[in-house]
Amino acid sequence: MTPTPTTFNKTVARLALAGLLAVFSVLSFAAEPINTLEKKGLFGYDPSGIAIRGADTVAYFTENKYVPGTDDFTTQWQGATWKFSSQEHLDLFNADPNRYAPQYGGYCAYGVAQEYLVKIEPENFSIVDDKLYLNYSDGVQRKWEKDISGFISKANQQFQPLLAAED
Repeated sequence: MTPTPTTFNKTVARLALAGLLAVFSVLSFAAEPINTLEKKGLFGYDPSGIAIRGADTVAYFTENKYVPGTDDFTTQWQGATWKFSSQEHLDLFNADPNRYAPQYGGYCAYGVAQEYLVKIEPENFSIVDDKLYLNYSDGVQRKWEKDISGFISKANQQFQPLLAAED
């Protein structure tokens, strides 16, 4: 049986995604509990100390969109610096960080479901049952949206073992 162009393209896309996730996972060094990965060089990612690429995590809930945080409104939590766009958002986070912090420490939710700890693009997010999930890219976000509950179930089981394996 000869594969159709669509089947071939899907297979190539899956292999490419798996390869990218593996490369970025390997290049991320030891995993921190909070995702602080920033691009370094052509293919590498290093911890920056800034949570979720500087995104205001409260804004996902209050404005339903990515809003960059600023150096004017920051706090330290779980070994990372969190940035916010306003004093109000900083205060909300400080009052209840577990409510606003993204799941899986802000690593790509789809990646965690696939057993990888990888960076995110802050524009790629979902709020499900009042919890924030971030993803690696537009393409990964589309894959995530095809079975969110299934991926959450897998990721819930795999996140803590993944952190432990990276130490």
